[in-house]
Amino acid sequence: MKKFMDWLENKFAPALQKVTNYTWIVVIKDSLMQILPFILVGSIFCCLAIVYGGFWTPFGWTMSKISLMVAFLIPFNYCEKKRFRKQRLLAGITGLILFMIFVNPETLEEAGQGHALYGANGMFVAMFAGIISGLVFGAFAKFSFFKEDSVIPDFVRQWFDALLPIALIVVCGWVLVDIVGLDIAGGIQALFTPLGTIANSFPGLVIICFLYCFIYSMGISTWVLTPMSEPVKVQNIANNLALVAAGTATTANLSLFTETTLYTCYLWIGGIGATLSLVILMCLSKSSELKALGRACLVPGIFNINEPVIFGAVAWNPLLMVPMWLQGIVLPIMLWVFTKIIPLAPIPRIQFELWYCPYPISTWISTQGSIMGVLFAIAQFVVSGLIWYPFLKAYEKEKLAEEAAAK
Repeated sequence: MKKFMDWLENKFAPALQKVTNYTWIVVIKDSLMQILPFILVGSIFCCLAIVYGGFWTPFGWTMSKISLMVAFLIPFNYCEKKRFRKQRLLAGITGLILFMIFVNPETLEEAGQGHALYGANGMFVAMFAGIISGLVFGAFAKFSFFKEDSVIPDFVRQWFDALLPIALIVVCGWVLVDIVGLDIAGGIQALFTPLGTIANSFPGLVIICFLYCFIYSMGISTWVLTPMSEPVKVQNIANNLALVAAGTATTANLSLFTETTLYTCYLWIGGIGATLSLVILMCLSKSSELKALGRACLVPGIFNINEPVIFGAVAWNPLLMVPMWLQGIVLPIMLWVFTKIIPLAPIPRIQFELWYCPYPISTWISTQGSIMGVLFAIAQFVVSGLIWYPFLKAYEKEKLAEEAAAK
C-alpha cells in the first residue's frame, strides 16, 4: 500500500495536475461553468412546468440554447486565457457562426425554437467549433496588415486584421458543409456516441463515479473530467426530459448519469464521495481534533460543500482515501440495482440542479414527492456511513494516540 501511495503522490497526481492545468481543459471548464446559471434557471422552469406547461417555452430559451453559448464562450475564453483580448469578442462570434454552419439550421427547424443541436445535444459540436475558432484566431493573434507605427486608428486596424481569420473560418466551414457536403455535426456526434453509451451503462456509471472519488481523494478537482462527462450529462438530461414530455419515459430508457441523479437526488450526499455521513461521525469522535474538524465542516456539508473535509482529512490520507474510493463503487451499484433492476426508487423525471439544496429536501423535489425516493436516499446515506465508520475509527485511534502523546 505504501508503494502504491508513493506512486500516486509522486507520479500519478503531478501528471494529472498538469492535465488539469492544461489550457484547453481550463477553457472548456470555465465555459461550461459560465453557462451554469442558464442551466439552473432552466431547471427552475422545468420544475414550474409540472404546474403549468407554458413554462416549457422559457425553458427552451435557456437549456435549449446552451450549445450556442458554448460555441461563443470557448474561443472567447481561449483568447482571454492566451491574452489575445482584442480578438476575443470576434473569436467568440466567429465560433458561434461556425457552429451554426456545422449544424446547418436552414435544413432542420423545430417549431420556431431553432435547431435541435442548439441545446444539449449539440455540446460536442459546439466545443469543436469553438476550439477551431479559438485556434485560428490564436494563430493570427500577432498578424497585422499594418506596421506598428501606422497612423491608422487601433480600432480600424483590429477590424481589418480580423478579416483574415473570420474569412478563413467561414469559407472553410461553408466549403466543407455546403459544397463538399460533409456532415460535420453528424460525424462529431457519431464519434462521441460511444462515450454516452458507456456512461449510461452499469459498468460505465460505476467506473465514472469511482474516477470522481479517486481523483478527488488526491485533492485534484474533478473538473479534469468535465470536457467528456459534462456534455454527456447535459445531453442525458435533455433526452430524459424529451421522453417525459412525449409520455414515453420508462425505467429502462431514462438515463441515470445526470446532474440531478448524482448531485441532488441520491448519490453524493454532502458532496462527491458522500461525505456528510463522515462529517457527522467526526462530530461524534472521541478525538478532539476530529470533533472540531467535523463541527467546522457540518454546515457546509449539509449544503453539499465538502472541500473543507476533503482537504482537512481525506486528501492523501490512506485511511480515508480507501473508503472514499469504495463510496464510488458501492453507492452507484446500489443506485443502479434499486432504480433499474429492482425499481424501488424512481429515476428523476425533472431537471433539478440546485446541488446546494440539502438532502433529502432535494430528493423530495427531484422525485416529485416520492416517499420511496426519500427512503432510498436515506438508505444510501446509512450505507455511506457504514463504509466510512471502520476506517474513521482506525484514523481516530491514531489521532487519540497523537493527542495523548502531546499532553
